[in-house]
Amino acid sequence: MIVFQNRLAFWAGVIAVSVGVALHLPMYVMARDMHYHMAGMPMDFSMIAGMVLIVVGLGLAAFGLIPRRGAAAPEEVANVRVRAMDDAPIKKAHVALLIVMAAAVTIDVMKPTTLAFVIPGMTMEYGLLSPLNPSGTLPVAWFPFSALAGMVIGAFTWGVLGDRIGRRASVLLAAVMFIATSICGAMPSFYLNLFMCFMMGVAVGGMLPIAFALLAETIPARHRGWLMVLIGGDVAGAYVLTSYLSSVLEPRFSWRILWLIGLPTGIFLILLNRWIPESPRFLLATGRIAEATAVMRRFGAEIITAAQTAEERASQLQSRFGQLFQHPLGGLTVGVGLFGVGWGLVNNGFLLWLPTNLRQMGMDVGASDRLLANSALIGFPVIFVVAMLYGFWSSKRTMIGAAIVTAGALITFTILGERVGENRLLLQGLIVALLAGTSAMLAMLTPYSSEVYPTRIRARGTGLAGMAGRTGGFLGVGIVLAGLAPPTIRGAALIGAIPIALAVVAVIRYGIETRRRRLEEITASELGQV
Repeated sequence: MIVFQNRLAFWAGVIAVSVGVALHLPMYVMARDMHYHMAGMPMDFSMIAGMVLIVVGLGLAAFGLIPRRGAAAPEEVANVRVRAMDDAPIKKAHVALLIVMAAAVTIDVMKPTTLAFVIPGMTMEYGLLSPLNPSGTLPVAWFPFSALAGMVIGAFTWGVLGDRIGRRASVLLAAVMFIATSICGAMPSFYLNLFMCFMMGVAVGGMLPIAFALLAETIPARHRGWLMVLIGGDVAGAYVLTSYLSSVLEPRFSWRILWLIGLPTGIFLILLNRWIPESPRFLLATGRIAEATAVMRRFGAEIITAAQTAEERASQLQSRFGQLFQHPLGGLTVGVGLFGVGWGLVNNGFLLWLPTNLRQMGMDVGASDRLLANSALIGFPVIFVVAMLYGFWSSKRTMIGAAIVTAGALITFTILGERVGENRLLLQGLIVALLAGTSAMLAMLTPYSSEVYPTRIRARGTGLAGMAGRTGGFLGVGIVLAGLAPPTIRGAALIGAIPIALAVVAVIRYGIETRRRRLEEITASELGQV
């Protein structure tokens, strides 16, 4: 059992946050006769009390998740190995962890994915400036811009947290914030909604990298690659789920319902916490040998005591962010970073505006959402092929292939522009290729970064990859806000095509092969070049 500073404080915080969100719902229900149009409504006492409860609850939950210090001496920890973890068979504990992490990834990715589907509704309710409302005032792009700014900060912050308080504690803290930020759906004020979108981004930006750091340190080496990519491929599943929820719920309950479902999904994730272990490698690195032993027994592994080899001594790093940019990891970090930035620019410089662009072509809400949902569903099986290629053929070459497919679809969109809407079959085919390619890129980006960095900076490394992806999105939306490129089909495609092509070159130059190699073997061989 993983011991936290105060279990009672954590659960009291979860309850306080949940009640705080629930106190926002009466005003939402009161607005049903206006199709849940809440802009301009004054905040009542229950809303204000709810916000106070949310702030207090977040503080309590964070305090309750702080772990106790390990008791083992540094020299004792230095001779403890978790090598048997990579030789362990897949057990029920592994399957349970994979299912829970798949749910966590789905819930996490649904948050930023929802942005694309709520933007048209937000535009009309708040009177914002967009192609759907040329007479608006403030640009609607401020919403994704604030969310992506939060994601960049969250990826950095959670990377540090994951290496300090643990992988499991960081995942649970992000889940509590998922609950808190679901009040985006009940904010009457444009500026309050903007702030809550920023906070949602902070939570989302950190959860995904930490979840994959935990998986990388728990799944046996021979199964690690393909299983993590399969979980990462649930990004496509999240897009399918979000698009179908939008097509079914949004016409009846408005865009706000897509944010409010964060309340039940966040609570659901927290209730699954008993199947989320702490990483045994992290526990050993922080001197918590007894807890690491208990976790490893659940996963059919044993602790090995042996003297450090020269390679292992060379792989010891201080837990600092700057290590990611120093020799010999600097070139690898550049490659991972460019791959992430390229994906982010496509996801938030093209896909974010796709529902809006489809409606500009004359499609109604239901038709555009169904087209996207069906395209995502058609492309979803591709992720199984990608997982097999990544795990059993080549991690590096599979990443390059996914980037080439994505770049090819974007170049076609750039050439055809608005004329692509004249051929519905071609349009759907390109969307399928683009969704499959970007889903594959994201499915591999975080697992790959969680494999190539040492334990002491693994959460920072995966956080950096997540931060690169969010930075790409931040830049994509920022360009739109600056008026340098309108969010048209052609302009948005061009924004993404160039960095994806550069990402292909970067991975070819700096990428390393991780297929079926032990984590310690990967990091020791890389750091042994010092």
